[in-house]
Amino acid sequence: MISAGAPVFADPPVFAGTRATLSGFAFFLLLACAGCATRAPTAVSQGLPRAAGDIGTLPVLRREDMRWLERVTFGLDSTTVADYRRLGRERFLAAQLHPADPRLPAPIAAAIAAMDVTGIEPQAALADVGARNKALGTLPEGAERELARKTLNDRGNELAYEAIRRDLLRAVYSPSQLQEQMIWFWLNHFSVYQHKANVRWLIGDYEEHAIRPHALGSFKDLVLATLEHPAMLQYLDNQQNSVGHVNENYARELMELHTLGVDGGYSQADVQQLALVLTGVGINTGEAPRLKPELRALYRRQGAFEFNPARHDFSAKVLFGVRVRGQGWSEVENAVALIVAQPACARFISRELATYFVADDPPAALVARMARTFQQRDGDIAAVLHTMFMAREFDASLGEKFKDPMRFVVSSLRFAYDGRPISNVRPLLNWLNSLGEAPYGRQTPDGYPMTESNWASSGQLSRRFEIARAIGSGNGGLFDAEQGTAPSGTGFPQLSNRLYFEAVEPFLLVKTREALGRANSQQEWNTFLLSSPDFAYE
Repeated sequence: MISAGAPVFADPPVFAGTRATLSGFAFFLLLACAGCATRAPTAVSQGLPRAAGDIGTLPVLRREDMRWLERVTFGLDSTTVADYRRLGRERFLAAQLHPADPRLPAPIAAAIAAMDVTGIEPQAALADVGARNKALGTLPEGAERELARKTLNDRGNELAYEAIRRDLLRAVYSPSQLQEQMIWFWLNHFSVYQHKANVRWLIGDYEEHAIRPHALGSFKDLVLATLEHPAMLQYLDNQQNSVGHVNENYARELMELHTLGVDGGYSQADVQQLALVLTGVGINTGEAPRLKPELRALYRRQGAFEFNPARHDFSAKVLFGVRVRGQGWSEVENAVALIVAQPACARFISRELATYFVADDPPAALVARMARTFQQRDGDIAAVLHTMFMAREFDASLGEKFKDPMRFVVSSLRFAYDGRPISNVRPLLNWLNSLGEAPYGRQTPDGYPMTESNWASSGQLSRRFEIARAIGSGNGGLFDAEQGTAPSGTGFPQLSNRLYFEAVEPFLLVKTREALGRANSQQEWNTFLLSSPDFAYE
């Protein structure tokens, strides 16, 4: 019997007997096909009682419990399972929906605190980029100019990588797992592309101050926070939107992608009117503009964000049949409130959440109840999530949702190393790049898709097998030195530990057990487990 505690990093145990080893991808395809055909029925369909309300300390963990916990978090680790045992479903969910200040492991907290991106504000970042570009423009063509350009690009790439590194470390190690999932969800929903304009310098602050504070709060506040952030304004070109020179790009995406959906009941005229409302919403890293006396009180500035009334169209607008009087910034706030109050917004956001957390085609009745909560609670994201996570339809979906690359990679790390701090995040980013879901890497504003058909091709499954092998064999480079951190040792994880026997082994598919029995080493056993259908679905 495996003793309690964190995973042990040691020489692999000797597996009894000798068996022919299947080739990597051939094995995975065999396992995947077998799993798809024989995946166990859900707990609800098996007639197991549903955990409603506070069920107290759980004497026995059920498959339903572990699948529910996998879905609410970025994957199982010993601490999360222990918390669920101690609190029960309702109290565990309440703690996740209303998290306290999360305490990261000391090495992780220290690594984040040491990052330059943590202390850089958009105004200073953009001013620095502007000054460097101006100086670069004065240099003659040649080696000096190329070096200056490379130095500038390297600095932007460094800040972008630090932002991603911070995101991934928090996703793996934060006890506020639902908050981290929602930050990933909203970063994808309000997507920005790091390689446009100067967005690389801004994504760290965008996550930290536009997305993170509102990830479980008011949807209206979240929309306004993204609307005011220079990363969004640069990405969707609203800094170019002014009276007489209207740019509709952001107005269109704000309706179609961020709030109402493509079938949200708005017209092209509504897009045009919203674009007029958004005139003057832009970016300024220099001195405040000289304004006419009657406009000075309407000027608004916070960091690099600016509302310039001299660039605003003060004509009256009509949005969804409602007259919007030309008032300046308050028009923007009123327009956002009007859009978020539309029933189409409640339905669209509820369906997006249910698609990510429940099913590729979520049950209409569940989406309707979530939308009703959204409207009754004035866009309270936590309340909508509570409706979803405690729904019978959510229970019925457990074990059937295919993990997108982010959830696959992060859950693999959480399970395999079970709280042990890694020292190098670059392998995680490389894996996400290879799977096509790099953070801030979606060029189009629609965000990455969250349905199985987009992530379950043969090429994707083959790559996942190789990632599972890298993690399972300890050869992924996760413990190499990075940016001043010392290497933190080597060794492959021993996944046949207490966490495995408590939360995974009792619920494995028969085909998975048979495949694990063919493994010739601990490393191969780890690889087979992490690449199995049991681990691909949650």
